[in-house]
Amino acid sequence: MAIPHDPAERAALPVSEQPPNSPPAPGILAAVDGSDGSLWALDRAMTEAELFGLPLYALAVVNPSPGGYTLGMADIVQEGVERLLVTMRDSLRRSVATVQDARVRPYAGPISLHVVLGNVVETVLAASAHHHTLVMGTRGNGGFARLLLGSVSTAAVHHAACPVLIVPAPPEPAGGAADTASAATPD
Repeated sequence: MAIPHDPAERAALPVSEQPPNSPPAPGILAAVDGSDGSLWALDRAMTEAELFGLPLYALAVVNPSPGGYTLGMADIVQEGVERLLVTMRDSLRRSVATVQDARVRPYAGPISLHVVLGNVVETVLAASAHHHTLVMGTRGNGGFARLLLGSVSTAAVHHAACPVLIVPAPPEPAGGAADTASAATPD
C-alpha cells in the first residue's frame, strides 16, 4: 500500500502485528522506534526502496519486559502491553507521516507497517534474513548518547543476514545550534 496524501487516511494505515519475516517480496527493512535517528533512517530507507524498486517494510518492536516477569505477572501486565502496542502503532504511523511530509518528493512506493512484541535485537535480526537491506539509525531511544552505535545497530552490523545501512545524524548547521538560535532572536 502506498502512503496516502490525506492525513486522515494516513492515520488509518494498517499495521500488522506479524514481523515481515516472509513477505511476498523481499524489500528494504527500516527499523523504526520514533527516535530522530530512526526517522532519518526511515527517510533513507524510502530513498533506497525507490532506487531499487523494492517495497518498504517499517518495523517497530516493543519489548514489554526487558528484564522478564516474575511468576504470575504476565496476566497483570497484559493491559499495559496492549496499551504499549496501541501507542507504538500510532507512533509508527506518525513517524511515516512526519518523514513523508518532510521529503522534497514524497515516497510513492509500497509500504507495509509492522509492530511486533518481542526482543528488539532478535526480532530485527530474524526479519533481516528475508530482505534486501536493513536500514537503521546509529542510536535509537536508548540512552548513552556518547556511544557511536547503539546496541541494536551494533548487533545488526555484526549479525544481520542482509546488508545493513546505518544512517548517521545529519550534520549540525555551521556555527552550531546555539549560534543559529541566537541569530533568530532579535536584540
